[in-house]
Order: sequence, then structure tokens, then C-alpha cells
Amino acid sequence: MPASRTAYEAVLHAARDVIKLDSALDAEMLGTALLGSVYAVADEDRELAVREFVGRFLTATVPPSTPAAATIREVFAALVPDAEGATTVGHDTATPHWAAQLGRVRPTGCYAYGDVYGDQTSYLVTFGYEDTTGGGPDHAVVVLVDHNVGCAKDVFVAARGESLLEQVRSHCALDELTWFRTEDPGRLRDEADRHIRITDELTDLPTDGSLATDRALAVSRLALLPAVTMPPLTEPAGPKAADLVRDFRSSEEAARFGLTGRDTDQASLDFCLSLILDHAATLPGADLLRWSPTVAGLFLLDWVHRRAVLDMDDAAMLPRVVRAWSAYATRRLRLPAAAVTETMTTVEEELVPEFARLFTTGERRSPATAAVAQLLSEGVDPSDTEAIDAWLDAHRDE
Repeated sequence: MPASRTAYEAVLHAARDVIKLDSALDAEMLGTALLGSVYAVADEDRELAVREFVGRFLTATVPPSTPAAATIREVFAALVPDAEGATTVGHDTATPHWAAQLGRVRPTGCYAYGDVYGDQTSYLVTFGYEDTTGGGPDHAVVVLVDHNVGCAKDVFVAARGESLLEQVRSHCALDELTWFRTEDPGRLRDEADRHIRITDELTDLPTDGSLATDRALAVSRLALLPAVTMPPLTEPAGPKAADLVRDFRSSEEAARFGLTGRDTDQASLDFCLSLILDHAATLPGADLLRWSPTVAGLFLLDWVHRRAVLDMDDAAMLPRVVRAWSAYATRRLRLPAAAVTETMTTVEEELVPEFARLFTTGERRSPATAAVAQLLSEGVDPSDTEAIDAWLDAHRDE
């Protein structure tokens, strides 16, 4: 639905002091925040919504009524250059001297950093203006990709990019649970753009961070990087589920946590292992071995309650299996000792007690899981359609 004239007037009012700003970067930060409001409230294809809004705004504000209007038009055209009419927005002599520097930056470095578990990767690009006296300070674009949800969880632009870069580099050098590297510009752009596009299509945006307000400026900066030329890396095929189960059952970890004795409930053990692998297959990338405190928490405190029906034997077995799997997976992944300790401590002290509580209360069960659990508790075979129909008839009023 086209924005009303009032919406454009509201933008002009919000940008009325743009000509009082000190640099092009300040103006671009104001412009991206204004467009962030459009992005955040769009109920579908947010990228298209922003592009169409800018196009209509540029049409509705011809001729610009004030120097501030002329300036914000140039800011929007620089931020969303593919919007209709953006290429026809020329430099107005009524705008501040720094307006000529809008978007005139060059990338000065591309980097990536993240955690050793593979939960998150952040892509950082530093930029500098061609004319620092008018453009503004060096700055950085950071795109945080969450591999457990498969999207860009945050996007932000920070002034003093070189300073931020040094802080990140120093932190990663001191923290053995993180890594840092120089990144290929094309690969960085490809990864960041791909995950931002996924976020654009989400019904509900991540609420923490600056994703909406900084997105337009971040995307316009990333577009200055070269397109990817490196072919996708050929990753070796991961282990098959059956091979993993076989290897785990004969592992030292399985023995250490009492899963290899003759009195072990083999059916329950197999079921619990299948749940861990089924959950891994639902995560982006479907890496059956990737394991971390976060992944363990997603599994024990959410997924298993919504997707599986556990009897008392399974509920007793699952914490034992998760403890053993945590030790086994971290060894197979060759994670540093600090990561192994963190994972085992989190599982033992935080996740297992909370799992037991959630199993007892049933508060995380989905309606379908709760219904199946009730069927089993009343002795109804879920595979017997006639028995299920009879049960439904008996409980129809409920």
C-alpha cells in the first residue's frame, strides 16, 4: 500500500536538522535510521518495501522545498541507489558541503570472527571516505550470522572502525573460545548478503541490536565489495547417522557414562540417540556432530519437549545420553579444553536440571505431543486408528 503524503512529511520533519550535521556519515546514519522504520513495519518483502518507499519519496518531494529536503533526498538516493529516481538525484548547491561525499567510500579491510563451536560468525568490513574532512571518520559494518537459526541476527554500523577492529582482534587473541581471520571480500559479501536476505523474509525480526535501523547503510556498503569469484568450498561429506551411532556406542564416553552395560535399556538408548541426530538434522547445515552449550540447550529445553513423547525410562535415559554425547562430540570436533569444560558444566549444572523440571511440568509440550502423551498414558496405541477414533469420541467434549 503506497505511503500517504503525511508519511513523507513525517520523514521531512524528522530530517529537518540534517543540514546541521557535521559529516556525510552522520547524515547516512540518520537516513538509515529513518528507513529502518519502514523496514521494521513492512509485513512482507522488507527490502522491496524500503526501495519502493524511497522511490515514491523521491517523486513526492520534487522539487525539494528546503535545503534539508534536498539533503535527505541525496542521502536516500545514496543509501538505496536502485530505487526509482535515485540515479536522477543530482547534487544540490543548497546542501551542506559534505553531501558530495555521501556514499563515496572504499572498503579497507574484510574480516570474520566467531566462536569455536560454530554457533555464530560475525563479518566485519572497515571503510574510509575518499575525503575524510567532509565524509567523516572511518567506520565498520558488522553482520552477525547465527548458524542455529540460519539468518543475520544483527547488523550494525560503528564509527571508528579501525578501533573496533583492534578491540575484536585483541579479544579473540585472548579468548581460546573464539577465532579471527582475514576474509576474502567476495566470500564475505556473499555470506552476509545471503543471510540478510533470509532475515528480510522473516515474519518476526530479531529484536535485539540495530538490524532494522542500520540495515540500509550496511547493505549499501556491502554492495561496494566485489562479487564472489571463489567457487564454494567442497566440504567433505559428514558422517552418516548410522556410523555415528555405531561409533558412539563403542566409545570411551559411552562407557564412562554407563551406556554400555548389559543392564542398559538399549531401546531407550537408541531412541534418545535418534532424537539428538534428528534435532541436528533440523538445524541449518544439518551437521550431525556440531554441538555446543547453545545447541544442547535448544535440544534439551525446547525441541525435545515439542517434538518427542518421552516415557519415564526415556526421561531418565536422555540426560545420561546427552552427557556422554557432549563429551563424545567435543572430542570428535577437537574443541579446546575450555570449550569441553564449558559444555559439560553447562549441561550438568544448568540444562539437565531444567530439562527435568520441564519434563515434570509439561509446559513446553506442543498440543500434538501432549495429545500423544495422554494417549499413551491411557494405554491407547497411537498406531491403532480405530482406538484413536474411539478415544477422540470419548473426549470430544473436552
